[in-house]
This record gives sequence, structure tokens and C-alpha cells, in this order.
Amino acid sequence: MSIKDEFATRNFSIYGQWLGILSMILCFALGIANFFNLFFHPLLLPFAIICLVSSFIILFLEVPLLLRICPTSSSFDAAIRKVSTNYMRAATYLVMGVVQWLSIIAAASSLIAAAVVLTLTAICYGLAGLKGQAFVGSKTLGGQGVAQMII
Repeated sequence: MSIKDEFATRNFSIYGQWLGILSMILCFALGIANFFNLFFHPLLLPFAIICLVSSFIILFLEVPLLLRICPTSSSFDAAIRKVSTNYMRAATYLVMGVVQWLSIIAAASSLIAAAVVLTLTAICYGLAGLKGQAFVGSKTLGGQGVAQMII
């Protein structure tokens, strides 16, 4: 199934997964970029660090193949596997989004873009849960049997 076919299924969990990948890229880039605001807005540093850590959490959350490849602790694997339903993913992204929205308290910065995309991702996963759509992992990102083919 190609990416075009996946988007044509109108499954909001697919939209959420791809927005999650976009969130990961934005959180990584903006987390690093906001380290340079240290001298102008030192209160942004904790939010930049949280944004950077969020990008790695999202990476393991959205690309399940990495849990098999990368050496991680069993407690980390168990925590990531708990976030398997659409509602849990929506809650996780919503918490990450709210934290980035709170960065506005320190100063208006580019972290707002990460907050917007994280919130949109939470909305997509929430809609998938409300519509009763099962979580469907994108084959492109290592879902639905790709991990078993590597073993």
C-alpha cells in the first residue's frame, strides 16, 4: 500500500501518524534552534530541552521498528508500548502540545509551531478514537508486519 493509498483510507490514525513524524522533525529542529535563544530568553531553555526530548519519544512511538533495532531498556519499551491506542496517543501528544504552548509564558518563540503541530496530531488521534477507528500503522514507517520480516 502506497502513501497515497494510506491517505485515501480516511483513517485519522494514519493522518495522526504522519503528523507525528512532522512533529518529531519540528521538535528536533526547534529544540536545537531555541538553544541559541539562551542569551536573549533564558527561560526558554527548559522548553527547548523538553521539545528535543519529545522528538525522540515521538520517534520511538511512531516508528515501532526502532524498538526492535535500538538497544533500549525494558522499562522504556514497556512505557512506549502502553501508548498503543488512539486515545493514549492523543493524550500523549496533547500533553506535549500543552507544554509547548506554555512556552509562550517565557517568550513568544518558534516553539509555538511545534505546539500547533503537536496539538493537530492529538486532534487526529482523538478523532480516530471518537470514530472508533482502530490504530493502523503506516507500512512505510514500519507498521503491519515489517518488524516481523526483519527477525
